[in-house]
Amino acid sequence: MITEIALLKIQKNRSAEFEDSFAEAQEIIAGMEGYMGHELQKCMEEENKYLLIVKWKKLEDHTEGFRKSVGYLKWKELLHHYYDPFPMVEHYKKIF
Repeated sequence: MITEIALLKIQKNRSAEFEDSFAEAQEIIAGMEGYMGHELQKCMEEENKYLLIVKWKKLEDHTEGFRKSVGYLKWKELLHHYYDPFPMVEHYKKIF
């Protein structure tokens, strides 16, 4: 299992809009091959900061399957215009 981590900084005063768009976008990712679950957490200290955690069976389920899918085009349309700056996405594997 692989954990995808993305720190999302949203444009000021657009958090509510982002959350509404994410509610729709999460249905896209949930239907992808290899998807195992996700969480979107909101920072308590900074209103416009979120942590997205997605569990995948394997790295390629995200990097190849999701990012090269038609669903990813809709994901981008729904969410990418909120980011400031564009997030860095990293992948982790469990050691212990």
